[in-house]
Formats: sequence, structure tokens, C-alpha cells
Amino acid sequence: ARPLIHGWEGDVDFDHPSALCYKLAAGDLDVALVSSFEFLRNPIYRIVDDVSISSDGPVYSVFVAHRGEIAEIEEIELDPASETSVNLLRCLIADRGLNPHLVQRGTAAWPVVGESEATGRAQLLIGDQAIRFRQEYANEFFFWDLGEHWRKLVGLPFVYALWLVRPEVTGPEQIANRLRALRDENLAHLDHVIEDAVPGRDDPRQRKAVNREFLSRYYREHLRFRFGEKEKEGLRVFADLCERRSLLPKRDLAFRVV
Repeated sequence: ARPLIHGWEGDVDFDHPSALCYKLAAGDLDVALVSSFEFLRNPIYRIVDDVSISSDGPVYSVFVAHRGEIAEIEEIELDPASETSVNLLRCLIADRGLNPHLVQRGTAAWPVVGESEATGRAQLLIGDQAIRFRQEYANEFFFWDLGEHWRKLVGLPFVYALWLVRPEVTGPEQIANRLRALRDENLAHLDHVIEDAVPGRDDPRQRKAVNREFLSRYYREHLRFRFGEKEKEGLRVFADLCERRSLLPKRDLAFRVV
């Protein structure tokens, strides 16, 4: 999210996607960068046009970590911070005819069992912790990238997050213009954003995992920050698949953009 919010002047609440969805729905936040599924299940919001967090192929930071063949997985632990990715996973595994048991992750660290026992287990991970996990366990697991498999399935980008504005907020156009301008400024000076984003200056393990080279590749090759016609079409297809899987009620979907 950093290329969308770096340099914002004013209060910002940083939290997990599911927590931000809850706060926005409860009216505790006026504007939030939240899971796209929040809009699909409760389309009362206005969307900041032309801004999203999307991918058009492998996203790197949203995946199922597994051992053995993906078809052999019996159980997938879900990331409690995720809203959109959990439902994307449901659509993708259903398309492949897979039916693993999906469970909420417990409090224990993972992996916690030996390789032979873990063959039928897998875990959905997103975001920063997914990046750290993927780099730390690169030689121990396979990584089933949800962005990659969505692109293979429908041939369109996948939209993970959107800026949503509550309906009672006045002057949404002014807010949207500021957010678009901030995104443009950050993408025009992405190296500066990356320099400021490198974490763990006093933590060698963090510095090794998320360094300038990785962030440059991640922001430039894996993520997209637009919400254009292809992204909108990808989101409509996702909504349609969710309706078919009874993850959403059937409705005429309209994007109220500002």
C-alpha cells in the first residue's frame, strides 16, 4: 500500500485488511484502502476511480504455501487478516475441482509438524508476512500464487484492494483527487518511496528479506496501482464467480466512482 499512501498529510490508521473493513463498515473510518470484497458484499460505498492494488499475473505476496502436489492438499489454513484472498482461493480451487477443508489459522506458528505429516496441509498467506515466509522457506515449500492462477483462469487483472468512501462523506471528489495525485507523485518518484520503505534498518534478517532490489521488483513487476477498464472487468468477473459459488447474493453490480 505504500505507493498509495506515502506522504499523506493527516491521520492514517494502519491495520490488517479485515480490521479496516470492519472499521469502515462500522463508520469508524470515512475512507479506507480495503479488500475489494468489502465493496462487493456491501456496495454502498463510492470508489476512488483509477486507483487500486491489483496484479496482472503473479502477485508474489498472496499464495498457498504447500508441500507435495496441490491436488493432494486436504486442509488449507486461512489467513484471518484476509477478506478478498480467501474468496479468491475458494473460486480458484473450485475451478480446479479441488475440495480441501478450509480452516481458520490457529495461534501456533506454522509450520509446526514434520514434512511427511505436512504434505496434506497448506496455508494461505497474504501481505508482509507472506513475503517474509516465502523468502525464509523458499526451499521448503511450493507457492501456489493466486494472482498467477487468476490470470490463467480469466485472462484479466485481479483487484485486491480499493479506496472506498462512506456514502455520508461530503466532498468525496476532493478526497479522490488528492489520493490520485498522491499515487501519481509516488509512482513518479518510486525510488524515493522504496528508500523510505526498506524496513528493519537495525534488524539484519528483515533487511535481507525486504531490501531495495526486492521492493523495486515487487512494486514495478508484481503490483499494479490503477483501476482501469481491465481491472473493473476483472472485478466484475470475480463478483460473478462469487455469486455462482453462493459467496455473494445475486445483484446488479454498479461501480459508483468518484
